[in-house]
Amino acid sequence: MQPAPTSPSAPSRRDLLAGLGLAAATPLLLGATPRPSRPPVPGGPTVLLRGASLVLTMDPAVGSGPLGAVENADVLMRNGAIAAVGPALRTPPGAWVLDAAGKLVMPGFVDTHNHLWQAVIRGGCTDRDLFGWFQACTDPQRGRLTPEALHSFVRLAALDAVQSGVTTLVDWVDIFSYDLIESYVRALADTGVRFTYAMFPPAPDGVLPAKVKRELVDPVPLASFQVATHAARAVQHLNRAHWETARELGVMLNSHVLERPEQRADDPIGVLTDIGALGPRLLINHAIHLTDAEIAAIAEHDVRAAHCPLSNMRLASGIMRLSELGRRGVKVGLGLDGGTNDSSDFHALMKTAIGLQRARTTEAGVFPQVPDVLRMATLGGAEVLGIADRVGSLTPGKRADLVVIDPAALNFAPRFDWVGQIVFNGRPENIDAVFVDGRALKLGGRLVDVDADRVVREAEAAATRLRAAVPTTVVRR
Repeated sequence: MQPAPTSPSAPSRRDLLAGLGLAAATPLLLGATPRPSRPPVPGGPTVLLRGASLVLTMDPAVGSGPLGAVENADVLMRNGAIAAVGPALRTPPGAWVLDAAGKLVMPGFVDTHNHLWQAVIRGGCTDRDLFGWFQACTDPQRGRLTPEALHSFVRLAALDAVQSGVTTLVDWVDIFSYDLIESYVRALADTGVRFTYAMFPPAPDGVLPAKVKRELVDPVPLASFQVATHAARAVQHLNRAHWETARELGVMLNSHVLERPEQRADDPIGVLTDIGALGPRLLINHAIHLTDAEIAAIAEHDVRAAHCPLSNMRLASGIMRLSELGRRGVKVGLGLDGGTNDSSDFHALMKTAIGLQRARTTEAGVFPQVPDVLRMATLGGAEVLGIADRVGSLTPGKRADLVVIDPAALNFAPRFDWVGQIVFNGRPENIDAVFVDGRALKLGGRLVDVDADRVVREAEAAATRLRAAVPTTVVRR
C-alpha cells in the first residue's frame, strides 16, 4: 500500500569460541556474547557453519528436491560469498567456525515491497480501509517528518526486518526533500541489510532521481535503485516520465497497481501498456483486482509482482489471484508493506500467502504449497528484483545472504516436518543468526553491535515530538 506523496573491533577467534558456547550443553546456536562484534574484514572473513541438521539451498543442483535440501551439512562463506555447501567440509586456515548442530540454514528472506518509515504508525487506524488509513494515519504524520525522526523510524523498522530474517528489502518511498532522502538512505545503509531504494519522483524531471542514485545510493555497496510510480490515467504524463527516467538510469520501474477495486477506474495496466513499460523491468505491487486478460498480459511480458497478503487483509483490500498468477508462471515475491503489516514476521507472511488461497478456493492443493512459498520468500523474490544471479539461493559463487533457524523452541518442536514447520510454526525469535554478504548481523538470537533498547527509545522520542509538531501541507494523489 502506498501513502499519498509529499513534498568496532572484533574479538579474537579464541574469545569468540569461548563466548559462542560450543560445549554440547549449550542450547543456542552460535552462543551469546553481550555485544557480539561484526566481522571487520570488508565482505566478511571466512566463516564455516559446521554441521547444520538441514540446509535448504533453493538450488536443486546443490541438494535434493525443489528446495535443494542437504542434510547434516556445512556451509562455507568466504569473502562475502558462498564457497561450498556439503558434509564434512575442510576447515580453511583461520576460518571462523560456528556450531550449527541441530539448526536449519537457508537463504535470507527477500522483502519485495515495504515502506519502512511507516513504523511510526504501527497498529494505527485498525478500522480503516486503504483510503481511510491514508487520511487518518499516513497523511497526518508524513508532513511532520524531520531527518532525525525519519532516521529513527527507518532504522527501527529495518532492524526489525533484519532480526526477522530479511536480508534484502525494497523500500518504496515518496519523500522528496533531499535532506530527508539522505537521512533515509543512511539509516538503511547503517543496518547492513541489502536494499533497494525505490524513489517516487515528484515531477516529470529525471534530475532529482539521477542525483539521488548517483550521490546517495550508488556509493553504498549493498544498495540499488528503482524508480517508483503509481500508474493511473490522471497522471499518465508522470508515469511516462518515470518510465523514461528508469530506462535512462537502467533500473526497474516499481508501481502500485489495483490494490483496491475502486482503482479499476485508474486503468493502471492499460497505462503501463500505453507507455511501453510492460516487461521484466516492471514490478507491480499488490495487483489484487486483475482481470483474466491483464493476468495474461502480465505473464506474456514477464512482468514481476509483489504480494502483500497481511497488509491486504488488514486494509480489506482483497486477495491476490496468486494461484492464477502461479499457473501462468508469473514471478511473484512477498512483501511486508510497511505500517499496515504491523510487524516484520516473514513466517506469518508465508503462512498467510498459503492460507488466503486455500480460503479463497476452498482447495488445500491450490498454489502455493509450502515449497512454493519458501521459494517465493527467497529465490523467487530475488528473481522478481532481477538479482537472482547474486542472491536468493545458497549456490556457490552467490553472495552469502543466509539465516540460521533454531527449531529447539516451544513454538517449533518437536520435529515432524521441518520444512512445513518453517512456514507454519516459525516466528522471528527462531531466527538465530543472519548473515548479509558474509557479515553477521545477528548472532545467538541478538542483533550484532545494536543497542536495541536505545533504538526503541529514540524512535519513541521521535514519535512523541512528531505528533506534537504542526503539520506541513500534504499533497494527495
